[in-house]
Parts: sequence; structure tokens; C-alpha cells
Amino acid sequence: MRVSNDPAVPALPNGRPTNVQLALFLRRGPYALLGLSSIAAALSVKSIGTSETGIVVMTLLVPTLAALHWICADRRWDGDLQDTIGAFYATTRTVVAFVMTWLNPFFSIFALIGYFDNQLYVPRRWAVVVLLTTAVTMAGAQSGGLPPDGALQLALFLGLLVLNGVLTVVMTNADVHEAELAAERNTTIAMLERANVRLEQALAENAGLQAQLVQQARESGVHDERERLALEIHDTIAQNLTGIVTQLQAVTDTTDDAAGRVHVERAAALAREALGEARRSVQGLLPLRLDSTDVVEALTHLTRDWSAATSIPGEVVVTGDVEPQHPDIEATVLRVAQEALTNVGKHACAQRVGVTLSYTGDELVLDVRDDGIGFDPHAAPAPAGHGVGLHGMQQRAARVAGELVVESETGAGTAISLRVPSVVPHG
Repeated sequence: MRVSNDPAVPALPNGRPTNVQLALFLRRGPYALLGLSSIAAALSVKSIGTSETGIVVMTLLVPTLAALHWICADRRWDGDLQDTIGAFYATTRTVVAFVMTWLNPFFSIFALIGYFDNQLYVPRRWAVVVLLTTAVTMAGAQSGGLPPDGALQLALFLGLLVLNGVLTVVMTNADVHEAELAAERNTTIAMLERANVRLEQALAENAGLQAQLVQQARESGVHDERERLALEIHDTIAQNLTGIVTQLQAVTDTTDDAAGRVHVERAAALAREALGEARRSVQGLLPLRLDSTDVVEALTHLTRDWSAATSIPGEVVVTGDVEPQHPDIEATVLRVAQEALTNVGKHACAQRVGVTLSYTGDELVLDVRDDGIGFDPHAAPAPAGHGVGLHGMQQRAARVAGELVVESETGAGTAISLRVPSVVPHG
């Protein structure tokens, strides 16, 4: 019986099992079996009627077998046993075991080892010969000894030989099946190793792609932050500076000292507000007007200050149930309103402006309407350096998943509508 490919008893490359107890039995077991069969044979000499010649032969063969096993197997156990010396040992031991069992059936106890360790010493095709010879030896001992004495013993011998032969064939087929399973396992292991190599390569490629995506995300973040800062500067510092220039220009155009002081005070207020907004923009915080008030009040103050600076009447109307919104939503609404009013003051030549803030539950809607000269929204874009305000408002709306709609017609005024999702802050 082959043991090297037994799934429960894994084998080393030289064919010996890694199971310590089984390896010890295959290495030292022949000594024990030889000693046990020798004792049994000695005790049964008289009952079996072994001749004196047979006794002498057995006496000589027992130590010879022990020495043969030590020289050909035990001493070479750590090396490869399946060579010429191993084949000589297996063949000689099988033949001698048959002869000794012929002389005394109890030596079949030793011959039994041929079922277990044959493939340690000979290839599979020769192992079948060893197994069949061992089957003959075992059948002879089980039937009462060799040669058969009479027809009945012969029939018993043949029956036992068939039985042992069938067992040998079954064990051989099982051994072949185990070898095939072992080959399949080795193939599967090799495939898994190749799959692991491919997986490692894929992981390395993914790591490279991830690094590339991180770099792209970083660059995109830098770009977005630059756009944010550009919008902050345009919506705050640039507009305040424009207001300051307008107020100072008004001082030079008037001869009324009281009116001049008013314009100077407004310019100073705008300068202070610009300074505060600049600091907030650098720190990435919300608009200064929202620090201590809500968006409705901030929008009212913004419109009032703008009307005072431009002398254009402005009215704020709030509809719906007022609810605190997410800070980013409120900041977007205030910045868009600020930019829209600035555009009205610079370009519209309007006589009146209306600002409406509507709370609809699902959306927050800002409408800024004027009765100015209007413009054609479908006209070609303004040259580089102009038209930043409208583009900035669209960008701000997109950042909060909102929508900016501009309706205008030459000579019929302009309406800017901002719709953003209503997001109530948690906590």
C-alpha cells in the first residue's frame, strides 16, 4: 500500500511520509516484525514439523534480513531510497520472505511489510510485482503453509490468493487515484501561484492608478480652491474697492462739504468691510455679514447699504416659513445677491430693484429683478477680464447643487434667479 500520497499523511520529496509514527514504523518496523515472526516460528517448529535444514536456513536468513534492511534502508533513510540498492533490497526481501514463509507460515508476519513500503524502494510498475508476490506469500500462510497439501488446501490457497490479489489491485488503483489527486493538487497549487502573481501585478497597477487619481484629485482641489479664492476676492475685495473708488470719485465731484464727508465715511466703511472680508477669505470662513446674523437680516442689510451707496431704491421681500439653512447655502445666497446688485449698480441704469427670498420647503429661491436697460443673454461672451460676476454666480450655484437662471431682454430689465436645495443643518 502506498503511503507517500495519502492526503492524511503528506510525503516528503523522497517519498517518505512526514507522519512521525508512520515513518518510524516503515524504518524500524521490519526489525520488530522479523523478531516477532522469528519467535512465533521458533515456538511452532515442533508443531509444524520444520526440518533441521529448514531451521538452519531460517536461523541464517533472519540476521541476514536484519543486516540487509540496515544496510539498504535504515542507514540510507535520509537519502533517496528509490535506486538500484533500494530495488535490490525490495526484490531480495520479498523473495526471502516467500522462502521463509514456505519453511514456516509464521514468517508471513514479516512478509506483511511488503504491503506498506514497496514504493519507497521501487517504481510503481515494479511495485505491482512486489505486491502480487506478497499476496502469494500471505495466501500460502493463511491457507496453512506452502506447498498446499491436498485439493482442499489448494482450493483454499487459490481462494485466498484471489482475495489478496483483489486487495492488491484495489490498493494499487487507490494508489493511482491518490497520485492523480496529488497531481491535480499540484496543478491547482501552481495555478493559484500564477493567479497570486497576476493578482499582485494587478494590485501594483491599482496602486499606481490610485496614486494617479490622488494626484489628479489634489490638482483638482488646488484648482477649485483657486477658483474659490478668485470668487471671494471678486465678490468682496474687488467690489468693495469699486465702491470706495465710486465714493471717492463722488467727493471730487461735489462742492458740498457735508455730502463729501458722507461719501468719505462710506468709503471708510467699505474699506473696513473689505479688510474684514479679506481676512475671512484667507481663512476660508463664511461671509462677514453672516457671522452674527441670519441670511434674511444679512440680505436686508446688504440691500439697504447698496441702495444707500447707489441711490437706487431696493426692496427685500421674504416669503414662506423662514428656516435656518446650512452655512454654505446661506453664504451662496448672500454672495449671489451681492454680485447681482453690484452688476445692477454698474451696468443696468435701473430705477428700482426688487430682491425676493422664498422658502418653499424643498428649495430656497433668490430672485433679483431690476427695471434697467437689460442685455441679450445669448450674445457672445464678454472679453477676457470681464463678465467674471455671472460666471462666478453660476459656479457658486453649482457647488451647492443649485441652479442659476438669467432672464433679460434689451430695454426690459434683468431677472436673476437662484434655486438651491433647502438643507437644514443638524444639531
